[in-house]
Amino acid sequence: MLIVTGATGRLGALIVDRLLERVPADRIGVSVRDVSKAADLAERGVRVRAGDFTEPDSLKHAFEGAERVLVVSAAIRGGGALTANSTAIDAAREAGAQRILYTSHQAASPTSCFPPQKVHAATEEHLKQQGVPYTALRNGFYASTLGSYIGAALETGTLAVPQDGPMSWTAHEDLAEAAAIALTEEGALEGITPPLTAPHTLDFADVADILSRITGRTITRVVMDDNEWTSAAVAGGMPRPAAEFSLTMFTASRKGEFNVTDPTLEATIGHPANTVHEVLEAVVRSR
Repeated sequence: MLIVTGATGRLGALIVDRLLERVPADRIGVSVRDVSKAADLAERGVRVRAGDFTEPDSLKHAFEGAERVLVVSAAIRGGGALTANSTAIDAAREAGAQRILYTSHQAASPTSCFPPQKVHAATEEHLKQQGVPYTALRNGFYASTLGSYIGAALETGTLAVPQDGPMSWTAHEDLAEAAAIALTEEGALEGITPPLTAPHTLDFADVADILSRITGRTITRVVMDDNEWTSAAVAGGMPRPAAEFSLTMFTASRKGEFNVTDPTLEATIGHPANTVHEVLEAVVRSR
């Protein structure tokens, strides 16, 4: 059985959808904290079981009969994320999984300025030590993240964020397809993958230009001082820890951590990756 964790999150849900296009539903299992939120998957014939990274005993039942397990990285900040990811990996090994897959990141590094990359790097090291064939999917930076920064720009015409650098914004849909291929095809994306990215990098000035074309009005990119932006974000209702966390993304990007592209994603999925223009068009339509 092919097990996917976090199937009620956006990436996990898309991965299950792509799997259902490739294998019968009775070959797919999902591990979710709240089974009621995966009722639609159960109706489609997917095995749905409760499993929580922070409750190791729950994963024994959730991963029962696993042939391959895809651990979608825990949506936890701080040291708890590594513990949760490692717990899920250990449970997959103990369940007898013949391959363990993990959603890592293209910039995984113990020296990254963006804290999640340190967690991904440490999780990859833990994964490599299990003595089981593995895949660390080094996903490009999720393009959907842009939706968190463009709301005010659509209202005011000003995209005001800290200094940044080029980033390989990559669509969830393409990464989900690659993950489904890695889960189902022998020899696909083994070990630590190359960066799984769209073919172009863009900074927020490029994003402003794209938004201008989509909306038909001028969107101007304005560079804000780090402290000024953090204070404005907090004044706008963002908790200070969240604002300070978000700022590290800009710090890492201007140091070039995300200024990398690679053809592996498009070669794996067999078609061009979604563009940032397409992603932002969908975001604008949804507002």
